[in-house]
Amino acid sequence: MTQISELHEPVLLERCIEILGEALASENAILVDGTLGLGGHSEAFLKRFPKLTLVGIDRDETALALAGERLAPFAERIHLVQAVYSEISDVLDELGINQVDAVLLDLGVSSMQLDETERGFSYSQDAPLDMRMDNSSDLTAEQVLNEYSEADLARIFKIYGEERFAKPTAKKIVQLRTKAPLTRSKELTEIISKVVPFIPGKSSGHPAKRVFQALRIEVNNELSILEDTIPAVIDALKVGGRVVVLSYQSLEDRIVKQALVAASTSSAPVDLPIELAEHAPIIKLLVRGAEKASDKEIQTNPRSASVRLRAAEKIRKAA
Repeated sequence: MTQISELHEPVLLERCIEILGEALASENAILVDGTLGLGGHSEAFLKRFPKLTLVGIDRDETALALAGERLAPFAERIHLVQAVYSEISDVLDELGINQVDAVLLDLGVSSMQLDETERGFSYSQDAPLDMRMDNSSDLTAEQVLNEYSEADLARIFKIYGEERFAKPTAKKIVQLRTKAPLTRSKELTEIISKVVPFIPGKSSGHPAKRVFQALRIEVNNELSILEDTIPAVIDALKVGGRVVVLSYQSLEDRIVKQALVAASTSSAPVDLPIELAEHAPIIKLLVRGAEKASDKEIQTNPRSASVRLRAAEKIRKAA
């Protein structure tokens, strides 16, 4: 299990503090960290803003326990809740909080989950094919691989993994599982490596990377949950409140972009001569496009290499 002494550097930490900090100046400011993980971002915010109250949400009970240890010095200012981030409204209702000043979402699989071999998230280590972020969930990667049809596997690999060789990979898996069920990540990695070509200097990452990503997304229902989350986050913000979202793959970033652009665009019909108040944008975008990590940060924190940061400020209540 990950130890507190082995904690990783939070991605784009100073930039997150810079953007969200302007919304956290009041004495009663509330920050929701919707992807608490090991609490690296949250710890930095609690240190930087001594009056800040934190609501930390994570679906992984192991992460919550470790973050609780890390954030113990701030116990009087934190509320840690096991939930999916799309449930932000229910979490705040339970705590008696109407609206918040800032929300941070650091998406994707956490370093802790990758480092815990037995979770099966990593293609570089042999482990049971699990991939659940919440260990109480029913669906595992093993079930997906052994029970889904060839067509469904191909669809998942193509859409969620953007894998060019989705169909032949699915076909090979179905062929081999008739002899014995697939149960280990090493087995799956070996199958994929025989189907997906790797060309040094041209191929991007390990041949198994995209299929493992696709399985993780399917097992944890990540994309549909994210689609529900961004509108819920915007609704939870006060006017003047801010949100920062860190994405690590194109499917996530596309969902975040579309939701933020929609909320920052007038909904008035094009032939309406005057924009009514209820058609005005609800948020304004705070960065142009998606910001990337600097070369310096990537060198010191390789996990930041694929990050895309988007941010917005709420400028009015929804009608």
